[in-house]
Amino acid sequence: MFEELISSISNLILNIIGVLGYAGVFFLMLLESANIPVPSEIIMTFSGFLVSKGIFNFWLVVFIGALGNLVGSLINYGIAYRYGHKAEKILSKLGLMNADEFRLAENWFKRFGLFSAFIARLLPVVRTFISFPAGIFKVSLWEFSILTFAGSFLWSWVLTYLGYLAGENWNFLSPYFHQFDFAILILILVGLLWLIYHRIIKKMIR
Repeated sequence: MFEELISSISNLILNIIGVLGYAGVFFLMLLESANIPVPSEIIMTFSGFLVSKGIFNFWLVVFIGALGNLVGSLINYGIAYRYGHKAEKILSKLGLMNADEFRLAENWFKRFGLFSAFIARLLPVVRTFISFPAGIFKVSLWEFSILTFAGSFLWSWVLTYLGYLAGENWNFLSPYFHQFDFAILILILVGLLWLIYHRIIKKMIR
């Protein structure tokens, strides 16, 4: 049952991207970030496969995927900014999220502050809900947008690159991504620390 559902969603995603190209990637990533259950793991790994075939440009599709995520997040931010905690009831009635998911995102935001907008984009579940507490607490739209785009760009880059490496076998990756989300986050953070050390700290020491 679950495998059939995933297969149906995958086929729908492939068809949309096949017809709309980059616009399809943007639209699907927007939906994912606006709490519509469309897995970015499938969207961006398939896009990576298309990069390997010379159909998509790597950096352009990564940028478009991140931009779609940002726009979807801004929709959620705007809803929460306008309606506050009433947004929880509205979205629950629409079946887009439940109280537990809302509390999880809110607790993340209380714990990590505005930086959670960046961290959450690299984690399962909370990444699509973190925009709501940001809107409720009326944080800076400019700062929220920058951090959200940065986190989304990293996530899109990782998925696209994995799809590019996997090539024809890209579809074998998607069922396992949620098992490795935290590992991917750790790898990204280690990479960032390495970059900061070699590009900034070493220069300061010299």
